[in-house]
Amino acid sequence: MVYKFRVVLDVLDDVFRDIEVLDNINLEDFHNTICQAFGFDGVEMAAFYLSDEDWNQGEEIVLFDMTEGYESKRVMNETYLEDVVSEKNTKLIYVYDFLSMWTFYVELADITEVEDGKSYPNLLYAQGQLPDSPPDKQFEAENLEDDYGDEDDMFDDDFDLDNFDDNYQWN
Repeated sequence: MVYKFRVVLDVLDDVFRDIEVLDNINLEDFHNTICQAFGFDGVEMAAFYLSDEDWNQGEEIVLFDMTEGYESKRVMNETYLEDVVSEKNTKLIYVYDFLSMWTFYVELADITEVEDGKSYPNLLYAQGQLPDSPPDKQFEAENLEDDYGDEDDMFDDDFDLDNFDDNYQWN
């Protein structure tokens, strides 16, 4: 089967690529396809995130697992596109370069049969140019005053940094 995706950069202008790939490729190959379609060199860290219909970020699938055994994560080269995308689960979030945070919304648009003589992956359509730098992200933390009443109350006034070992019980 062939999966047709629209990959949209999270910017105000319309910047997207329509891409066809085989359903049995792994996510590392899909990552490389997206990098090529947008002109990235592909050397930066990246991750896919499973997403629901409202684009809420779910499980992370990383390019390289750097957890060294602690809560290991799924990796792209061991995760196949057909295992994370279907007619029911059509959305992924893709982040390229964690320092710049290029963020893309990836949505399955269609599933078709393989066409004889056609090579995949295939860039169907390109709209817009990648800006010189990614858009600024507005990260909002939860309101700490909700948990502590007042911002000043969230710190332990009795904590003495000079006697840290005396105040803290090590496990």
